[in-house]
Amino acid sequence: MSHTEGPVVTPAGGTAIAEQPVEDALDDTPWATIVWDDPVNLMSYVTHVFVNYFHYPKSKAERLMLQVHNDGKAIVASGAREAMERDVKAMHEYGLWATLDRADQ
Repeated sequence: MSHTEGPVVTPAGGTAIAEQPVEDALDDTPWATIVWDDPVNLMSYVTHVFVNYFHYPKSKAERLMLQVHNDGKAIVASGAREAMERDVKAMHEYGLWATLDRADQ
């Protein structure tokens, strides 16, 4: 049975549009957790956090820690916004400076 009664009408009386909203299109863009250099935490501690929280091998954790130390920041994870928000919150709980931003494409 086919349904061909015309356009879909919204409760306000307007015609529904099948286009994807801009906000939904932006949700497809990956997000990044950025850890920033700070004058407080030891490099060994930052490496420890990356190994324990992200489960990175020590070599990757050390490379990211050195990037934070030498460049002032490093993208330590990327993915869905909600996951990156959890990571930023966790980094704050470990005492690290971290922010959330859209990942570079």
